[in-house]
Amino acid sequence: MARTLADREEVVAALAEIFRDHGFEGASLSTITARTGLGKGSLYNLFPGGKAEMAEAVLAHIDGWFQAHVFRPLEHGGDGLAAVEAMFQATDAYFRSGRRVCVVGVFALGDARDLFAAQVRGYFAAWVTALASALVRAGRDPAWAQADAEEVVAGIQGALVLARALNDTGVFSRMLARLRLGLAWNVPPPPDMTSR
Repeated sequence: MARTLADREEVVAALAEIFRDHGFEGASLSTITARTGLGKGSLYNLFPGGKAEMAEAVLAHIDGWFQAHVFRPLEHGGDGLAAVEAMFQATDAYFRSGRRVCVVGVFALGDARDLFAAQVRGYFAAWVTALASALVRAGRDPAWAQADAEEVVAGIQGALVLARALNDTGVFSRMLARLRLGLAWNVPPPPDMTSR
């Protein structure tokens, strides 16, 4: 039997891994109780709103981590290039070099996406906006910065899915390397992209 978790923060971290592994729909109460070591009563004491409140707590926890380690440093980190590089490092560490899928992405693709649409949309929009801000500070044209930011976030998320599907974490590492190269400042945009 799993050890009983001591506090809400530990429970939220465990719930994140459960949702990461099973999605919202697949995370049964029996799985949750087994993995947290808490009975139904204890879970409902911590989360009176049930599994939906558990998911909201997980999404809030993830958002808090990304606000502190990715979004705010991108928006207010001074040197745009350094902030972007720090984002790549933090992202690689958080997703454990591709061994950990994105819970927010799991929710975005699952049947429960409408339940958490605002949180999911907010997470991805904040990431794109923060990254575009750093790219502008680094000298990128604002329209291009927005397009590049969308491409980078999409590339990271896609690489997480592909790494999991192929059981090859190297996919994630290679994608991060390509995304870094794609943000080279001295490379002119392709001719077909200049009308954006």
